[in-house]
Amino acid sequence: MPSLTYSPGSAPERSASPEPGSAPSEPAVLPTADDAVAHTLLNCLLREVSGPEHQSVVADGHLLLRLPRRGVLLRVALRRTSLLGAHRFAGPVSEQADGGWAEVDWRRLAQYTHDELALRTGVRNEEFLEQIASSHDAVSSALAASRPAGATLPAGPPGDRLSAYLASEQSLLFGHRFHPTPKARTGDPRAWSAYAPEVGAAFPLRHLAVREHLIAEESAEPSATAALDGLRPDVPDGYRLLPAHPWQFESLHAHPALRAALDRGDVLDLGPGGRPFAATASVRTLYDGETFLKFSLNVRITNCLRKNSSYELTGAVALTRALAPALADLADRFPASAVLREPAYRTLALPGPDGGADRELFEGFGVIVREGLPRRLTPGATPLLAAAVADEYPTGAAHISRLLEGAEVRDALAWWSSYLDLLVPPVLAAYFDHGLVLEPHLQNVLICVDADGRPAQVLFRDLEGTKLVPEHHTDTLAALPPEVAAPMTYDAQRGWDRVVYCLLVNHVAELLAALADLYPQAEAALWARVADTVRAYADSSGCPPRLAALLAGVPLPAKANLLTRWERKADREAGYVRLPSPLAADLPRDFTGGTR
Repeated sequence: MPSLTYSPGSAPERSASPEPGSAPSEPAVLPTADDAVAHTLLNCLLREVSGPEHQSVVADGHLLLRLPRRGVLLRVALRRTSLLGAHRFAGPVSEQADGGWAEVDWRRLAQYTHDELALRTGVRNEEFLEQIASSHDAVSSALAASRPAGATLPAGPPGDRLSAYLASEQSLLFGHRFHPTPKARTGDPRAWSAYAPEVGAAFPLRHLAVREHLIAEESAEPSATAALDGLRPDVPDGYRLLPAHPWQFESLHAHPALRAALDRGDVLDLGPGGRPFAATASVRTLYDGETFLKFSLNVRITNCLRKNSSYELTGAVALTRALAPALADLADRFPASAVLREPAYRTLALPGPDGGADRELFEGFGVIVREGLPRRLTPGATPLLAAAVADEYPTGAAHISRLLEGAEVRDALAWWSSYLDLLVPPVLAAYFDHGLVLEPHLQNVLICVDADGRPAQVLFRDLEGTKLVPEHHTDTLAALPPEVAAPMTYDAQRGWDRVVYCLLVNHVAELLAALADLYPQAEAALWARVADTVRAYADSSGCPPRLAALLAGVPLPAKANLLTRWERKADREAGYVRLPSPLAADLPRDFTGGTR
């Protein structure tokens, strides 16, 4: 085997700026499910296993990657190299055999990955191959499905912007490219077809009427639960409406305590009804054009069981209350960004064997109310899911290649700078000024664009990933039950790693990669704009030591999704690997030439 000493974060060549008149690269055609799964596994191995152990190299237009314990050398063609090591692959994966190269299908590559991780960690994971197969099935189904332009919902004003938004939520056919099982879902894949965002699912909710004394709820503002009460007008006196995701109702309807409550009349099954809700990218969060409802699902999607634990229900409302002063300050300073609050939850509190509420039903029927877009959206702006804009492949109209269609490279760089100015400063200010750890990864951010496709606003969402740094929030945390307060916190270092990972590695680097696919010679200039944005904020805030280190090019933290899934850890317990940073000061600072 050849000597492999290539560091995963460096590229064999760096171009300081685009060459004038250089031709743009066209977006890649969609891969097969086989190649998509294989490429995702290679991404994970390169970032978390072979790269850190210096078992990879770029040579002659290919990535060579060795699994040293399994004794396998793999090769894949490259469409483009990346300064961060997040390369773009093309075509099938091969392994060295008998002095040549033989194609390896995704199943064999999954087995090689399984074997290498078992040998490396000493841990066994009997679920791993099955979860990869589940993800492959989901990608295959999504590629084969006939997808509408967007979910069918009432065309509330303005209907075209709502349709564009929902189409972006439902365009993610491949998922997170640095997660080994990005589309894995437990349950019958055929049953998922009614609820999967990839097929444009929109459906009525299942409605239960529950006697008032058996409802548990909290609200940060008096009107927050009106979104639930208004879903159906025919609820009998003495009852409250509890909507349920149809999939979850089917999984829980045979629960003995629920069956007994239905027989007694304490719970009435009103059946499906009301206006349809569309599945968003997270699957369990649904939207009707006015309000987001985040339901529990007793299924594992990617890494986690997607249910609303009791502490998450209470924590969403507690965070909405606690964050009010900080979010008001950020809104004043950064009016083109906003956070969607989660001001209420409601659930079923049937007595359990221990006298308290039955936990399985309490968490299984918990629904969190999240503010809808009309509450925070800039008038006239069209919200688009950041993950759809930054997708590796042009799977929908929100993709950056569509927003910048026909644009010169100067215009693309101007678009990029405008977007960074909206995204980066409020996230850094939240951390440094308020001890608030936002989680601005691609699925938690909406890019709101004007009529010309230019960035106009950024919306952050999902308080589940939002955490507090304890020393900034002593009184708030002391007032909460320990089981609620503890999951709401990160210490300062872990919080900083989370901010840098979500903001720069997951979000900025991936959207930058999509831009670099269109303008390959502009990658260094794009990273220079990132450094300029961070430096401008640092200069205005006294340049805290963590920012000084970031600008000096210290390695960037990347969440170890492969190892986390292999060791079956909760997302909160995920570790990080360190990537060589493209933010070092020797990157070029400006660009003045070149056209698309």
